[in-house]
Amino acid sequence: MAFLTHLLACIFGTGAWVAINGLWVELPLIVNDLPEGWYLPSYLTILIQMANIGPLFVTVMHKVKPGWLKEVAVIYTIIALGIVASFLLAFFWKETTLIAGQMHSTGFLILTFFLSVVDCTSSVTFLPFMMQLQPKYITTYFIGEGLSGLIPGLLSLIQGVGMMKCVNVTSNENTTWLNATDDEYYIETQYFPAKFSVQVFMFLLSIMMVFCLVAFFFLTRLSQEDPSSNASLIQSTVTLNSTTDVNLSCNTGPSDTSKSTEDILHGSGTPSDLDNNLAKYSWGHYALIYFLTGWVNALTNGILPSIQTYSCMPYGNLAYHLSAALGSMANPLACLIAMFLPSR
Repeated sequence: MAFLTHLLACIFGTGAWVAINGLWVELPLIVNDLPEGWYLPSYLTILIQMANIGPLFVTVMHKVKPGWLKEVAVIYTIIALGIVASFLLAFFWKETTLIAGQMHSTGFLILTFFLSVVDCTSSVTFLPFMMQLQPKYITTYFIGEGLSGLIPGLLSLIQGVGMMKCVNVTSNENTTWLNATDDEYYIETQYFPAKFSVQVFMFLLSIMMVFCLVAFFFLTRLSQEDPSSNASLIQSTVTLNSTTDVNLSCNTGPSDTSKSTEDILHGSGTPSDLDNNLAKYSWGHYALIYFLTGWVNALTNGILPSIQTYSCMPYGNLAYHLSAALGSMANPLACLIAMFLPSR
């Protein structure tokens, strides 16, 4: 039963960001067919930031009407929306519309916005649901969330794009006034087609979202059948000047450390034990932490993806393809390293 729960938690985690990660690694193929061209990553970045209206709505509802918004129902809704949007994207990603005198890929942009809402909202719904299970399954969920970038990256590498060859091409130009023909020779770049199309890639993303939905269905059943899951639920005690993650007190010995990590996680610690193991932070510490978090996320999710096309343009489509695919795979690799080598 434990292995099955770990497997379901991992599959459930892959649905968190698989759609948007898949679109990023597929951009090297998409930019060649859509009218926005190499400007498309900038459009995609803006759409993803606009989609944060989803988690903002969930957060506000939890504050205004606590308990009114059911997390299970919200998760079912966003996963179903992700399945439908990724499935429709396979058919309508090339649809364009004339807007303000210019052609725009309205089909791709609209459906991408809905996929962004799904993935952004998963950040504030998936993890709270996983907190209902035993703490050991949280790590497995994060491994699955890392796979949401690794699997699309591997699929993109298998798909291939950008491989080319140079061939000599002859151009015949008839010079009628001399009644003669001049042959001109020049070198033409010919790109090899991908092993499977963008449409097939979108179908694969949709199938992964279906797996996520099935995994979530069985996880809800297991959480209801497992009576020990509620006993393992960790109550949030984060306040302005404290957090209960690790023991940072200089006056605590090894025995207190073991007591804080085991007893508190399993609900047997007393309130005094909990208070003794709080990590104290000042206003300055919190300001620094939030600033660094905001700056790193601005670079990772906003600035760098939007200028990736321009930084790769001098090196061609192959460099862009490899940077997008390998960059998506580097994120889960770093997360796995951080899980086994934590450093605070």
